[in-house]
Amino acid sequence: MEIGFVLLNCDLGAEEYLLEEIKQIPEVKNCYLTFGAYDIIIEIHTKTPEEFDKTVSNKIRRLSRVMSTMTLKVLGSP
Repeated sequence: MEIGFVLLNCDLGAEEYLLEEIKQIPEVKNCYLTFGAYDIIIEIHTKTPEEFDKTVSNKIRRLSRVMSTMTLKVLGSP
């Protein structure tokens, strides 16, 4: 199993819209609005590394109003 986090920055005012869109992605286990350097933190669980990469690249980064992301993969996932 692959577990990781995506730290996301978005257009000003798009936070709640993106949070609702992200919650619809099956691989997303949790997501939170935050104050600070990033607007949203997303927790992802997938069965394979390839599925993880596709989720980030094709399902999250391509959402409209996403400005940037930083992906952190957990080492030694169960």
